[in-house]
Amino acid sequence: MAHGNLTRTRGGAATGGGLRGLKETAGRYALLPLRVFLGVTFVYAGFDKLTGGTTSLKASGPGSIGELMHSVRDSSAIPALVDLALKSPVGFGYAIAIGEIAVGLGILVGLFGRLAATGGALISLSLWLTVSWATTPYYYGNDLAYLMAWLPLVLAGTPLLSADAWLASRRRLRTS
Repeated sequence: MAHGNLTRTRGGAATGGGLRGLKETAGRYALLPLRVFLGVTFVYAGFDKLTGGTTSLKASGPGSIGELMHSVRDSSAIPALVDLALKSPVGFGYAIAIGEIAVGLGILVGLFGRLAATGGALISLSLWLTVSWATTPYYYGNDLAYLMAWLPLVLAGTPLLSADAWLASRRRLRTS
């Protein structure tokens, strides 16, 4: 069995010639496009809510968060969750918007990546169980797809091009 020569790059990654090296590099960076997409999307969604884009953060009226929650209450998987949000629809709207921005920035920068991804997954889960639960067929609703997209980042974190990686390398230098 023949083996190609592997060399260590400055970052410690093994690289080989040709296709094998390309596959290894692609594998290491595979989650980066997902991080960028989810991060940008969640930051945008949060700012869109705060600036009155698609849903206004008002308790009632056309296009308001309150009206949206009233319209999905009876078709949601967990109506009690919607009832809880309806106690303060404006506060809930601000919490979701700020949460989306925090999650988006956290995953983009890669700071506490697993925690940020868990927050994104929880936001997507809550929206799937409430707002898009009644969407049929289920694959027309996007919240379930976002939930599934967050799961690899919950499992893997943000090991490359991230504040987490930088902090880990600083810890390694201090203990060496």
